[in-house]
Amino acid sequence: MAKPVPYRQWGRDLDAQSVQQMERACSLPVAVAGALMPDAHVGYGLPIGGVLATDNAVIPYAVGVDIACRMKLTVLDLPLNTLQHDRGKDRLKKAISAETRFGVGARFKKRRNHPVLDRNWSVSPVTRKARDKAWSQLGTSGSGNHFVEFGELTLHEPLKGLDIGTYLALLSHSGSRGTGAMVASHYSRLAMSLRPELPREQRHLAWLDLDTEPGQEYWAAMELMGDYAEANHACIHRHMAGHLGAEVLLDLENHHNFAWKERIDVPGQSAQSDRRPDRKAIVHRKGATPAGPGVLGIIPGSMASPAFVVRGKGNREAMNSAAHGAGRVMSRKRAVRSLNWQDANRMLREKGVTLMSAGLDEVPFVYKNIEEVMAAQADLVDVVARFDPRLVKMAPAGERPED
Repeated sequence: MAKPVPYRQWGRDLDAQSVQQMERACSLPVAVAGALMPDAHVGYGLPIGGVLATDNAVIPYAVGVDIACRMKLTVLDLPLNTLQHDRGKDRLKKAISAETRFGVGARFKKRRNHPVLDRNWSVSPVTRKARDKAWSQLGTSGSGNHFVEFGELTLHEPLKGLDIGTYLALLSHSGSRGTGAMVASHYSRLAMSLRPELPREQRHLAWLDLDTEPGQEYWAAMELMGDYAEANHACIHRHMAGHLGAEVLLDLENHHNFAWKERIDVPGQSAQSDRRPDRKAIVHRKGATPAGPGVLGIIPGSMASPAFVVRGKGNREAMNSAAHGAGRVMSRKRAVRSLNWQDANRMLREKGVTLMSAGLDEVPFVYKNIEEVMAAQADLVDVVARFDPRLVKMAPAGERPED
């Protein structure tokens, strides 16, 4: 392998495998720069929490399996005490049960509609064949670490017309569902077939040149999946608000498994050099939140810990990025073997959280301390609000994760 391009990591005690994956990614001949976020853990090819800039190339597995997985938060005009009594919580539970679906292959018999369906789905052979599947899954939440939560949002400063205070809010996490996974699988296999020279440990980092037909096809499909994931959340939130007869006071969202065409600083190059101090690059954020100057984002913890609304500081060493969550410290298999619901339910009661459903592999103990993750990236984002979950639903136990 070539000598890795420079990269910087945030956070202490990152597992050795994640760091090794980052170094392998930075050793690619198309790599320009990298950064590793404090929630990092092992992924396919690029670690989750990895940010990688490349030269005119896109790496499907550096985008991720769940393309354009994203967060969306909506503040509703419902009384805050709706979360505090049984009648109010039952009303919210019914809204979740009626207006989204969880689990692998989850879909609606009565389909949702959105203008994204009028887009050109023939940009790739995969999306052309999968449009009907995508339509049936529009507004669903999937499995794995995807969730829908109601909770208390506390604003530390005025935000988009809302005053400082505490509000009832809806928070969701999901992505491009089965169609996004199909796009990722097809183009990852294609990229690997085109890069037979890559050693085994770098196979999942195979890339597509953007000036080739496969690269252009994947890019168009990825952008369509970004629009689809946005539509997916829009349907969840619109139908949930409609079910509750609530008005939307504020909307925030961001996605984190994606690639962007951006200008970045070139490590080790100064403005006094003969070359430009920055350059165009393809910036992959696999489980990393865009955090450009003034850009708002949402970084969740676990079902028993807060999420944070943040404002990016535009740190150029991090390529305008931040963590996308708390980050796992335990594999799903180990969680099922070693954890139990008695301990998990005790913690949930202590935190005032009602859990509708989830797998044992998603209980709070499998995640890093979100407060420590946030402290490790104080130079990347400012916290502007805190969301405390009160009612949580995830896919029931036994579901295969999609991301």
